[in-house]
Amino acid sequence: ELENQLTAKSKTLDELKQSLALNGSEEPNPEAQSLRIAELCEMMDSIVKQVAQLKASMQSTLEQWRAYDEIYAEVSLMTTKYSYCIDQCKPGEEASLEALKKQVKALQ
Repeated sequence: ELENQLTAKSKTLDELKQSLALNGSEEPNPEAQSLRIAELCEMMDSIVKQVAQLKASMQSTLEQWRAYDEIYAEVSLMTTKYSYCIDQCKPGEEASLEALKKQVKALQ
């Protein structure tokens, strides 16, 4: 969205340049306006570069979050499996219906 807005503003600046070139002699102080438009163009270029850097940074951050989510899901699954194994290996517990119901609830 930001890139689209910048493109629209860039077109507006180009139109101002063309308008100034065509009507330069009629406008009061055309040199000052020309300098101001040049400054605006430089500012636009700077903003475009900053947006590109921000986009690259955001893509890198998104990739890192995706990797984190994948690893977190894997670790969570492994933790559940190990917890289940530990619960199954406890000595001296009877396999009563009530104990099995608790275990099913814990797994859910």
